[in-house]
Amino acid sequence: MSAEVIRAGRTALGIELGSTRIKACLISSDDPSDVLAVGSHEWQNRFEGRMWTYSLEDVWAGIRAAYADLHADAERRHGEPLETIGAIGVSAMMHGYLAFGADDELLVPFRTWRNTTTGPAASQLSAAFGTNIPLRWSIAHLYQAVLDGEPHVPHVRRITTLAGHVHWRLTGRPVLGVGDASGMFPIAAGTSDYDAQLLDRFDGLVADVAPGLRIADLLPIVLVAGQRAGELTTAGAELLDPSGTLRPGIPFCPPEGDAGTGMVATNAVAPRTGNVSAGTSIFAMTVLERPLHRVHPELDLVTTPAADPVAMVHCNNGASELAAWAGLFGRFAAASGSPVGADEVFDTLFSEALEGDADAGGLLAYNHLAGEPIAGLDEGRPLFVRTPDSRFSLANFMRSQLYGVFATLALGMRVLDGEGVTIDRMHAHGGMFRTTGVAQRLLAGALDAPVAVGGTASEGGAWGMAVLASYLGHAARTDLTAYLGRRVFAGAGIHIAAPQPEDVSGFAAYLDRYRAGLHVERAAVEYL
Repeated sequence: MSAEVIRAGRTALGIELGSTRIKACLISSDDPSDVLAVGSHEWQNRFEGRMWTYSLEDVWAGIRAAYADLHADAERRHGEPLETIGAIGVSAMMHGYLAFGADDELLVPFRTWRNTTTGPAASQLSAAFGTNIPLRWSIAHLYQAVLDGEPHVPHVRRITTLAGHVHWRLTGRPVLGVGDASGMFPIAAGTSDYDAQLLDRFDGLVADVAPGLRIADLLPIVLVAGQRAGELTTAGAELLDPSGTLRPGIPFCPPEGDAGTGMVATNAVAPRTGNVSAGTSIFAMTVLERPLHRVHPELDLVTTPAADPVAMVHCNNGASELAAWAGLFGRFAAASGSPVGADEVFDTLFSEALEGDADAGGLLAYNHLAGEPIAGLDEGRPLFVRTPDSRFSLANFMRSQLYGVFATLALGMRVLDGEGVTIDRMHAHGGMFRTTGVAQRLLAGALDAPVAVGGTASEGGAWGMAVLASYLGHAARTDLTAYLGRRVFAGAGIHIAAPQPEDVSGFAAYLDRYRAGLHVERAAVEYL
């Protein structure tokens, strides 16, 4: 049956470029919950010239490797080569700055979302626009380059995100899904396009220092979920599959950011729903019923892939420091003559965290490998801190590390709570939720809200992008919310963890100490 689905092209492919892994996921269009094949490729960003970056050579080598891995998986499991696919979608890390010239040449190395060098630009734009412009947004990167007089600025003819770039190379179309576009430049309320007044305002800001620069000419065309966004060209097919097996002509859905695919993967695109995505970064997306009362620097206003308004709490630092500690314990096990696999290391350490004190015994963990705007940090210094009278145990250490992943996120979510925003349920996905009932339970305590985890929690982004590609064939008959509810998630099994009172109070005590201890973190940034 699956072989026939693949042979007939009743499939959808999602490719997502995450911070540490590029993933590919092939699903059945007949049943989007049916994952037919997967592939992946690990990669890492580089810190070069005081900028976090990935080379475009690594981008394309990684995409080809992930696709080849998926292709091999499909042949191994179903005995069918991938000659055609029903629809394809590409997603990637949001924000950042990819600037191209008249000959489509990259003018400066890719500046990722992780860079926090755009403070003056973000501050000035926020004041001029009357809305929060975070440091990582594409428009902040461009305006900072203007303010700094960077020589490449007069030559810029196009800016885009990583997903937009990959989509353009595969289809030849400079378009972007509205969710990803909303992290480049503000989207006008009630529309699915850039705010025209703010476009004009930006042109006025740069008129004297960058004459002739018109931002509307540089940004990608905005599309919403369900709109056709081009098709795989001959050159694109060769780029994706150098073996020549994959045929051109496959339709594409709009490219999206990883926040949008996370919302789709957790069925959190309707008002009063939200999701938390945990990886190298961690962020929460809450779909709004009404506009916020005022501007908050902790909250980004973005959209779902269908253009509904979303409040985003984005933290640059997620689970990387936690993974580093797990690697250290794994190495200890190996050095002691009892090696264990990475999954077993995480399972053991996470389970131990549940044995710890509700407030982590007075221990504090700061996971800041990079700058963290919500915490007021331009740079990061990962720290583990305790007082002489703290209760130092493995259980408390691990609970403090898990709390440390959620702490900065919780600071931003407290702001959202102060706005009176109601969340019926948060959905979570990311690798740290694979250990059943641990990170999920502690997150519920941190947010004081029920947290749901489904079967796609660990690989949700690429699968969410495949679902958006599959939606391309249904958009004329139904909206995205109904499609997800009735066709994708109907009958789907999820596990819900309600906040436990001791976890809520324990995390609140931890967060109070965490806030106070940020002075230690700032001192480390200044002196180390």
